[in-house]
Amino acid sequence: MSYVLHYAPDNASLVVRLVLEELRLPYRTALVDRSVSAQRGADYRRVNPVGRIPALETPDGPMFETAAICLWLADRHRDAVHLSPEATDPARGSFLSWLFFLSNSVHAEMRNLFYPHLVAGPDPDQQAMASQQIQTSLTTHFDILNRLYPCTERSPTISDLYLAVLLRWPALYPVAADRGWFDLARWPNLHALAQRIEMRDSALAAIRAEGLGPTPFSNPHPATPPEGSAL
Repeated sequence: MSYVLHYAPDNASLVVRLVLEELRLPYRTALVDRSVSAQRGADYRRVNPVGRIPALETPDGPMFETAAICLWLADRHRDAVHLSPEATDPARGSFLSWLFFLSNSVHAEMRNLFYPHLVAGPDPDQQAMASQQIQTSLTTHFDILNRLYPCTERSPTISDLYLAVLLRWPALYPVAADRGWFDLARWPNLHALAQRIEMRDSALAAIRAEGLGPTPFSNPHPATPPEGSAL
Protein backbone atom coordinates (compact mmCIF):
# COMPACT_ATOMS: atom_id res chain seq x y z
CA MET A 1 0.00 0.00 0.00
CA SER A 2 1.36 3.41 -0.93
CA TYR A 3 0.10 6.94 -0.39
CA VAL A 4 0.54 10.27 -2.16
CA LEU A 5 0.86 13.30 0.10
CA HIS A 6 0.00 16.56 -1.60
CA TYR A 7 2.09 19.03 0.34
CA ALA A 8 3.78 22.41 0.54
CA PRO A 9 6.81 22.99 2.77
CA ASP A 10 6.01 24.06 6.34
CA ASN A 11 2.28 23.80 5.77
CA ALA A 12 -0.28 21.61 7.56
CA SER A 13 0.92 18.73 5.39
CA LEU A 14 3.93 18.64 7.72
CA VAL A 15 1.71 17.03 10.37
CA VAL A 16 0.66 14.29 7.96
CA ARG A 17 4.27 13.73 6.89
CA LEU A 18 5.25 13.18 10.53
CA VAL A 19 2.45 10.64 10.97
CA LEU A 20 3.40 8.77 7.79
CA GLU A 21 7.02 8.66 8.96
CA GLU A 22 6.10 7.50 12.47
CA LEU A 23 4.04 4.68 10.98
CA ARG A 24 6.87 3.85 8.54
CA LEU A 25 4.44 3.84 5.63
CA PRO A 26 5.51 4.02 1.99
CA TYR A 27 4.46 7.29 0.41
CA ARG A 28 5.50 9.79 -2.19
CA THR A 29 4.95 13.50 -2.25
CA ALA A 30 3.35 15.78 -4.82
CA LEU A 31 4.28 19.44 -4.45
CA VAL A 32 1.45 21.95 -4.36
CA ASP A 33 3.19 25.10 -5.57
CA ARG A 34 1.86 27.93 -3.44
CA SER A 35 3.88 30.52 -5.37
CA VAL A 36 1.37 30.13 -8.21
CA SER A 37 -1.61 29.31 -5.93
CA ALA A 38 -1.76 25.75 -7.23
CA GLN A 39 -3.98 24.81 -4.29
CA ARG A 40 -6.75 26.83 -5.90
CA GLY A 41 -6.37 25.25 -9.33
CA ALA A 42 -8.74 22.79 -10.95
CA ASP A 43 -6.22 19.93 -10.92
CA TYR A 44 -5.66 20.10 -7.18
CA ARG A 45 -9.34 20.64 -6.41
CA ARG A 46 -10.03 17.26 -7.96
CA VAL A 47 -8.07 15.85 -5.00
CA ASN A 48 -9.15 18.35 -2.36
CA PRO A 49 -12.33 20.19 -3.35
CA VAL A 50 -11.87 22.90 -0.70
CA GLY A 51 -8.50 23.92 -2.15
CA ARG A 52 -6.39 23.71 1.00
CA ILE A 53 -3.24 21.82 1.90
CA PRO A 54 -2.88 18.90 2.64
CA ALA A 55 -4.56 16.12 0.74
CA LEU A 56 -3.72 12.44 0.83
CA GLU A 57 -4.43 9.99 -1.96
CA THR A 58 -5.24 6.56 -0.53
CA PRO A 59 -6.32 3.24 -2.06
CA ASP A 60 -9.82 4.13 -0.87
CA GLY A 61 -9.83 7.55 -2.50
CA PRO A 62 -8.51 11.02 -1.62
CA MET A 63 -8.79 12.55 1.82
CA PHE A 64 -8.46 16.11 3.12
CA GLU A 65 -8.46 17.89 6.51
CA THR A 66 -5.35 17.34 8.62
CA ALA A 67 -6.94 15.78 11.70
CA ALA A 68 -9.14 13.46 9.63
CA ILE A 69 -6.17 12.18 7.63
CA CYS A 70 -4.03 11.63 10.71
CA LEU A 71 -6.75 9.85 12.67
CA TRP A 72 -7.59 7.63 9.70
CA LEU A 73 -3.94 6.65 9.26
CA ALA A 74 -3.42 5.99 12.97
CA ASP A 75 -6.53 3.80 13.21
CA ARG A 76 -5.85 1.93 9.97
CA HIS A 77 -2.19 1.15 10.69
CA ARG A 78 -2.00 0.22 14.33
CA ASP A 79 -0.33 -3.17 13.90
CA ALA A 80 3.18 -1.93 14.80
CA VAL A 81 2.83 1.64 16.09
CA HIS A 82 -0.02 3.02 18.20
CA LEU A 83 -0.50 6.74 17.57
CA SER A 84 -4.06 6.79 18.91
CA PRO A 85 -5.99 4.86 21.57
CA GLU A 86 -8.30 2.16 20.26
CA ALA A 87 -12.02 2.88 20.05
CA THR A 88 -12.69 0.82 23.19
CA ASP A 89 -9.84 2.33 25.20
CA PRO A 90 -11.08 4.53 28.09
CA ALA A 91 -8.48 7.11 27.02
CA ARG A 92 -10.09 7.51 23.59
CA GLY A 93 -12.55 10.21 24.62
CA SER A 94 -9.92 12.49 26.13
CA PHE A 95 -7.62 11.87 23.17
CA LEU A 96 -10.32 12.89 20.68
CA SER A 97 -11.19 15.98 22.71
CA TRP A 98 -7.61 17.26 22.60
CA LEU A 99 -7.14 16.32 18.94
CA PHE A 100 -10.18 18.27 17.83
CA PHE A 101 -9.35 21.16 20.13
CA LEU A 102 -6.03 21.42 18.31
CA SER A 103 -7.73 21.18 14.93
CA ASN A 104 -10.94 23.17 15.42
CA SER A 105 -9.71 25.84 17.85
CA VAL A 106 -5.94 26.27 17.88
CA HIS A 107 -5.22 25.55 14.21
CA ALA A 108 -8.32 27.34 12.94
CA GLU A 109 -7.61 30.49 14.95
CA MET A 110 -3.95 30.39 13.94
CA ARG A 111 -4.98 30.44 10.29
CA ASN A 112 -7.05 33.57 10.96
CA LEU A 113 -4.00 35.13 12.65
CA PHE A 114 -1.89 34.51 9.56
CA TYR A 115 -4.62 35.77 7.21
CA PRO A 116 -6.52 38.43 9.21
CA HIS A 117 -8.27 39.73 6.10
CA LEU A 118 -10.33 36.53 6.12
CA VAL A 119 -12.07 37.63 9.31
CA ALA A 120 -11.62 41.41 9.30
CA GLY A 121 -11.80 42.40 5.64
CA PRO A 122 -9.41 44.79 3.88
CA ASP A 123 -9.25 47.56 6.51
CA PRO A 124 -5.81 47.54 8.24
CA ASP A 125 -7.16 48.83 11.54
CA GLN A 126 -9.79 46.11 11.67
CA GLN A 127 -7.15 43.54 10.80
CA ALA A 128 -4.91 44.78 13.62
CA MET A 129 -7.79 44.60 16.09
CA ALA A 130 -8.69 41.08 14.95
CA SER A 131 -5.07 39.95 15.21
CA GLN A 132 -4.84 41.23 18.78
CA GLN A 133 -7.99 39.37 19.75
CA ILE A 134 -6.74 36.15 18.15
CA GLN A 135 -3.36 36.46 19.90
CA THR A 136 -5.15 36.76 23.24
CA SER A 137 -7.29 33.72 22.48
CA LEU A 138 -4.31 31.63 21.35
CA THR A 139 -2.37 32.61 24.46
CA THR A 140 -5.24 31.26 26.56
CA HIS A 141 -5.26 28.06 24.50
CA PHE A 142 -1.53 27.53 25.08
CA ASP A 143 -1.98 28.23 28.79
CA ILE A 144 -4.60 25.47 28.91
CA LEU A 145 -2.46 23.06 26.90
CA ASN A 146 0.58 23.70 29.06
CA ARG A 147 -1.44 23.06 32.22
CA LEU A 148 -3.76 20.21 31.23
CA TYR A 149 -2.52 18.49 28.08
CA PRO A 150 -0.66 15.24 28.92
CA CYS A 151 2.84 16.36 27.85
CA THR A 152 4.51 13.39 29.55
CA GLU A 153 7.36 11.10 28.58
CA ARG A 154 5.47 8.47 26.57
CA SER A 155 5.06 7.22 23.06
CA PRO A 156 3.76 10.08 20.91
CA THR A 157 0.25 10.32 19.56
CA ILE A 158 -0.94 12.10 16.46
CA SER A 159 -2.02 14.93 18.78
CA ASP A 160 1.56 15.34 20.02
CA LEU A 161 2.83 15.57 16.45
CA TYR A 162 0.09 18.03 15.53
CA LEU A 163 0.80 20.18 18.58
CA ALA A 164 4.55 20.29 17.89
CA VAL A 165 3.87 21.75 14.43
CA LEU A 166 1.41 24.27 15.86
CA LEU A 167 4.16 25.42 18.24
CA ARG A 168 6.39 26.19 15.27
CA TRP A 169 4.28 28.55 13.24
CA PRO A 170 3.54 31.43 15.67
CA ALA A 171 7.28 32.03 16.04
CA LEU A 172 7.61 32.56 12.27
CA TYR A 173 4.34 33.87 10.85
CA PRO A 174 2.99 36.29 9.80
CA VAL A 175 6.40 37.26 8.45
CA ALA A 176 5.91 41.03 8.58
CA ALA A 177 3.98 41.16 11.86
CA ASP A 178 5.04 41.63 15.46
CA ARG A 179 5.31 38.11 16.86
CA GLY A 180 6.46 39.15 20.33
CA TRP A 181 3.28 37.77 21.90
CA PHE A 182 4.54 34.22 21.40
CA ASP A 183 7.38 32.94 23.60
CA LEU A 184 7.51 29.18 23.95
CA ALA A 185 9.60 29.52 27.13
CA ARG A 186 6.40 30.76 28.79
CA TRP A 187 5.00 27.24 28.47
CA PRO A 188 7.68 24.82 29.74
CA ASN A 189 5.63 21.66 29.27
CA LEU A 190 4.95 22.55 25.65
CA HIS A 191 8.59 23.48 25.13
CA ALA A 192 9.66 20.07 26.44
CA LEU A 193 7.18 18.35 24.11
CA ALA A 194 8.57 20.29 21.14
CA GLN A 195 12.10 19.21 22.02
CA ARG A 196 11.10 15.55 22.32
CA ILE A 197 9.26 15.47 19.00
CA GLU A 198 12.03 17.18 17.02
CA MET A 199 14.50 14.48 18.10
CA ARG A 200 12.44 11.65 16.62
CA ASP A 201 13.32 9.97 13.34
CA SER A 202 10.07 11.23 11.83
CA ALA A 203 11.04 14.83 12.53
CA LEU A 204 14.57 14.29 11.22
CA ALA A 205 13.07 13.01 7.95
CA ALA A 206 10.80 16.07 7.76
CA ILE A 207 13.74 18.38 8.50
CA ARG A 208 15.63 16.95 5.53
CA ALA A 209 12.63 16.97 3.21
CA GLU A 210 11.41 20.50 3.98
CA GLY A 211 14.53 22.38 5.13
CA LEU A 212 13.20 23.05 8.63
CA GLY A 213 16.51 23.47 10.48
CA PRO A 214 17.82 21.53 13.49
CA THR A 215 15.27 22.72 16.06
CA PRO A 216 12.07 23.12 14.04
CA PHE A 217 9.63 23.09 16.95
CA SER A 218 11.47 24.35 20.03
CA ASN A 219 13.46 27.14 18.33
CA PRO A 220 12.24 27.42 14.74
CA HIS A 221 13.81 29.25 11.85
CA PRO A 222 12.31 29.96 8.41
CA ALA A 223 12.24 26.91 6.17
CA THR A 224 14.69 26.61 3.28
CA PRO A 225 12.99 23.84 1.32
CA PRO A 226 14.64 22.07 -1.60
CA GLU A 227 11.45 22.60 -3.61
CA GLY A 228 8.39 24.79 -3.37
CA SER A 229 7.56 27.65 -1.04
CA ALA A 230 6.24 27.79 2.50
CA LEU A 231 4.31 30.99 1.72
